[in-house]
Amino acid sequence: MAEPEIVYEGRKFRVEQHDVRDRDGRDRRYDLMVHPGAAVVLPILDDGRVLLISNYRFAVGQTLLELPAGTLDLPEPAIECARRELAEETGYRAGRLEPLLSFYSTPGVCTEHMHAFLATGLVLGETALEPGERIENTPMKLDEALRAIGDGRITDAKTIVTLLYYERYVLKGR
Repeated sequence: MAEPEIVYEGRKFRVEQHDVRDRDGRDRRYDLMVHPGAAVVLPILDDGRVLLISNYRFAVGQTLLELPAGTLDLPEPAIECARRELAEETGYRAGRLEPLLSFYSTPGVCTEHMHAFLATGLVLGETALEPGERIENTPMKLDEALRAIGDGRITDAKTIVTLLYYERYVLKGR
């Protein structure tokens, strides 16, 4: 098999074209976004509310209600990325970070592997937003966040997956 052709190389990912032989023996061209992975954080405030953020997303031209998250700076471990992104985006530092689950965000076209963490024992400090980031903390009761998934106020996949996993497998598993 030939080496992939790098079509684009950016700060956070690259796009490759691969020629792959299918089961009928024909070569097919596949576009693949190679991504270093990411961490998503489910912060639980001392009063039990979930700390969501309102985050303007240029790609969709909307402000989305989502959990704090960000791309790994390889060779950074996912847990350190979670710790860093929580502090940068929300100003909170976690006393405890626990792994929840890992999943692929869009495996049909992208290698991004997301790692979700539960953050508790939060202490508020200063944010360190990147230039261009427009983020506001938006705390919400868990049941309201779950309703926001159902009524379409939360449309971000990593947030939906992480909140539903937490509700179904962590809380109901106790």
